[in-house]
Amino acid sequence: MPAETSPPSGPSGPSGPSGPTGQTLCGQDTRGPLNAFLRTETGSASVLLVGALAALVWANIAAGSYEALWGTELSVRIGSGAVSLDLREWLNSGLMTLFFFVVGLEARREFDMGELRERRRITLPLLAGLSGMLVPVAIYLSVNAGEDSVHGWGAAMSTDTAFALGMLAVFGSRLPGSLRVFILTVAVVDDFLALAVIAFAYSGAVSLPALLTALALFAVVLLVRRTLGMRFPSLYAILGAAIWVALLKSGVDPVVTGLVMGLLTYARPAERRDLEHASRLFRRFREQPTPELGRSVRRQIASTLSPNDRLQRMLHPWTSYVIVPLFALANAGITLSAGQLADAFTSPVTLGILLGYVLGKPLGILGATWLTTRLSGGRLRPPVGWGAITAGGTLAGVGFTVSLLIATLAFDGDELEQAKIGILAAVLCAFLLTWLVTAVIGALPRPSRARALLGTGRTIVDLSDPVDMDRDHVRGPVDAPVTLLEYGDFECPYCGLAEPVVRELLADFGDVRYVWRHLPLTDVHPGAQLAAEAAEAADRQNSYWEMHEQMMRHQGELRPEDLLRYAEEIGLDIDRFSADLGAGTGAARVAADVESADLSGVSGTPTFFVNGRRHHGAYDIATLSAAVRAARARAALTGAGQES
Repeated sequence: MPAETSPPSGPSGPSGPSGPTGQTLCGQDTRGPLNAFLRTETGSASVLLVGALAALVWANIAAGSYEALWGTELSVRIGSGAVSLDLREWLNSGLMTLFFFVVGLEARREFDMGELRERRRITLPLLAGLSGMLVPVAIYLSVNAGEDSVHGWGAAMSTDTAFALGMLAVFGSRLPGSLRVFILTVAVVDDFLALAVIAFAYSGAVSLPALLTALALFAVVLLVRRTLGMRFPSLYAILGAAIWVALLKSGVDPVVTGLVMGLLTYARPAERRDLEHASRLFRRFREQPTPELGRSVRRQIASTLSPNDRLQRMLHPWTSYVIVPLFALANAGITLSAGQLADAFTSPVTLGILLGYVLGKPLGILGATWLTTRLSGGRLRPPVGWGAITAGGTLAGVGFTVSLLIATLAFDGDELEQAKIGILAAVLCAFLLTWLVTAVIGALPRPSRARALLGTGRTIVDLSDPVDMDRDHVRGPVDAPVTLLEYGDFECPYCGLAEPVVRELLADFGDVRYVWRHLPLTDVHPGAQLAAEAAEAADRQNSYWEMHEQMMRHQGELRPEDLLRYAEEIGLDIDRFSADLGAGTGAARVAADVESADLSGVSGTPTFFVNGRRHHGAYDIATLSAAVRAARARAALTGAGQES
């Protein structure tokens, strides 16, 4: 079984009749953390909404019990030291630290492996995020000028990452996938600055010794990271907890600890040599199932994934389905009446927050993006079209988690209730505005709609070596706008499942060319290397694809005598084929493909690239067809189809 694939479903296993329903786990791991993050946030957006509604119902039915529960004091003592907070504070300053830690992890992953690994791509969302905070603050300040409530400006500036990504998934079929990374980056900039505002504008009197202690501990974290790497996660957990306590004692809200620690946790793809080492250890364990070898296998398998990957998979469900909904339950409870609503919507607090989010966020993000693009002469261009950027701006008008957090610090009494009404109203308005924007885009003619959604910016190319028509094995039109490239292994059953899908795809789309590159996984498929060299020997007689198809039809029979039989069946000169195979004339070509796979971050099979961009997830006909259609639409706008 390949190191990076999950078994296809169906009673007959890889070769059964259930069809190609497999999904590359390496694909899940490469985009996966972002993809899994978005899927988790999609579900958690519903749970978050339920938590907010439950808080409203509870507060209006039994306001006394609601406040009594969340005001309950809880103390944690270790020796002579103690931390005493009420339950709401434990949630807001304690558990929410884990939420921001996960946001920091995802941002670091995009920085190391995703869209932001091209550093110049950071500039535009960074400026958009900054403008998307300053414009709402300016609107709030103008509405509240001369009022005592002017100090609450921080409640009008921060996008709720969980809600925004959850709502984005609701509109996912109407918006391009690359908008997700743009919004995520804007949200991380937003969160980072918001936490800085909390730390310096809404914290109490600062205790300098405790603050210096926190900074010294952070310096220790940097030193440990530089000298020991990430081999001791428990040490980082202890240091992170110590920084949290020191910041709490200093009077600075400690939630910033989570985001900073997340941004320090690096991400990297699983490397083929690490996977091969894990395979060798597992074979030893299979022969000698001892506790010592069992521990070694577990450690090696864990080490193939970066700490970023492991922590995301462990913490996402907890933050998305437990911590954030509990935060909503603890903070969204307000008593509502007709008179209170009437007072709120004439209050500068409510209006400042509502207008800041509904108008300020879209104007700030769209305006900064447009201005940056113009001033850079198009060198800094958004990854999507202007219609999608507009929808992203309206989505960013969801201010819930951090906004409520700041509101509880800035206001009390009636003003706090008015702020909460403004925040909840902004969530509803952001959803309705996004629906309106996507409806308008959907009503455009197809060419205009494609341009509005996709734009003309170039996407990152993941493929290290572009397709070479003189060297690569290519099927389909030479001048096709879409290129589907596969790294495969003739003994891999999952490549066998993908083969009929590729044939169907080429039959359905006349403007797609298909490229095969070798990646024999010799640690799990002992016959794969010789089979790849046999294909190259057949290529010397201009019969590569005939041999390719023969071996794909007989993946379980790739012994030397089988390869000679296939060569005879397709009419090759057997003596010449046998001599080429024995001399290893195709080994250098196979090695070149393997090297290009390593440079492209490929560690298992099958791995697909569409116009040079790695395809993640399922390789069934529907998923690959959707990827081809999207690539064709972008190629029509940018003329970039032939580059990879």
